[in-house]
Amino acid sequence: MHIASQACFPLAYGAARALRNCAMALVFATTAAAAEPQTLVALGDSLTAGYGLPPEEGFVPQLQNWLNAKGKDVTIINAGVSGDTTAGGLARLDWSLTPETDAMIVNLGGNDLLRGLDPASSRANLDAILSKASERDLPVLLVGLEAPSNYGPAFKQAFDAMYPELAEQYGADLDTNFFAPLTAELDIAAARQKYLQADGIHPSAEGVAVIVEAIGPQVEKLLERAAD
Repeated sequence: MHIASQACFPLAYGAARALRNCAMALVFATTAAAAEPQTLVALGDSLTAGYGLPPEEGFVPQLQNWLNAKGKDVTIINAGVSGDTTAGGLARLDWSLTPETDAMIVNLGGNDLLRGLDPASSRANLDAILSKASERDLPVLLVGLEAPSNYGPAFKQAFDAMYPELAEQYGADLDTNFFAPLTAELDIAAARQKYLQADGIHPSAEGVAVIVEAIGPQVEKLLERAAD
């Protein structure tokens, strides 16, 4: 605004020239502000961190490249920590969200699921994360997972429901199941063979590419929300 304020003073140039300079300065300032890159924080566990993959083939780098190819001027902060639970994500949320943060992806709950933690506890942690994001007026894309049936129907119902219900409560965008794109055209056995690493849990580089292609448009919409 320093440039604009100088141009708006008539001084000896006359009122007409001052108005022209003022208008040009305001346009320049608005354009410069609009051109500022966005910052997107990806808060998650090993699925976000890129466990088992070369650094350039993980979820965040592949999503970064996808968005760059779409002309998006955004920097994604990889706030994924392998082994983290929803409680761990909540514990480090405050320092993960830098002042420059414009939007956030939340992809947590997989380790809660693997450990059989009470879905009520997982839900409370995600609730707190979304609440803090809401306090900062940050748009969020909440990425869900689905519990297998071997945990029992009550566990599965509670776990699966927490993502859409919290997204609706906080007005967050929702990706219902991180792994769903892998079985869009293949059965589970074939998808596991083609798209997962040897551990049968984490996606391979090819699997990540399929996931990014599916989730990318939702991230684009998230960034558009953040720019409004």
